[in-house]
Amino acid sequence: MFFSRFYRMGAHTIKSLVQAPTLTPRTSYLPVVHNQYLQVLRHELFSSTTAKLESEDGNEEKEKINVTFVEKDGEETHIKVPVGMSMLEAAHENDIDLEGACEGSLACSTCHVIVMDVDQYNKLPDPTDEENDMLDLAFGLTETSRLGCQIIAKPELDGLRLAIPAATRNFAVDGFKPKPH
Repeated sequence: MFFSRFYRMGAHTIKSLVQAPTLTPRTSYLPVVHNQYLQVLRHELFSSTTAKLESEDGNEEKEKINVTFVEKDGEETHIKVPVGMSMLEAAHENDIDLEGACEGSLACSTCHVIVMDVDQYNKLPDPTDEENDMLDLAFGLTETSRLGCQIIAKPELDGLRLAIPAATRNFAVDGFKPKPH
């Protein structure tokens, strides 16, 4: 696994460099364009989710989907999530109280969410064995439970509604809530 991850990172790096705009004496340096490629490359190397370039034609606007998080007290938070981002990352970026103690590495169940619509749940890929193992440890498990770090935004999930369970099982310290980096 370790070897194949480095192989994929190297292949992705080469692919990104080949696709990146080249600089010639006649072109001016456009840091925005190069930063866009470096940002995606950095995300690929250091994240557990996959992101794509904002668009192939250089348009800076990225496609987003509507997601609603229903808090423990029933309060609803509507957010727009870029395609390719996990629900855990989206929750952290929008100050939604979804713990994620392992930071999306599939080593805990603290980002457990409940997909409120069965039709939306059926659009998700089947959970992996590793995710099912972690879900077995989750508090308040339901038929439509998933880990937020494993739900990746895609266009067909527009309108997704996720409920946050009343409690989590964190093996660190009861009541401990780590802050995302």
